[in-house]
Amino acid sequence: MGQRMQAAGGCLIAVVGAGAGLAVWTIGLQGRFRRFEQGPDWSVVYAELPLMVLGGVAAALGLWALGRRVRARR
Repeated sequence: MGQRMQAAGGCLIAVVGAGAGLAVWTIGLQGRFRRFEQGPDWSVVYAELPLMVLGGVAAALGLWALGRRVRARR
């Protein structure tokens, strides 16, 4: 596999990981964002959202690197 294909695969995996992190973040968002008899909790947006997206990217790239290492040992 060429270096360009590896780079494209890594970028694609990062985008998929970001999408997965975003999808996980949206589960139960309404309950976390709106508290009973309170205003909106904006920390959900500026703290949790970037952490979930970055966590998804890190997890996806970690799994990709692990897969490449396992495949290289064969």
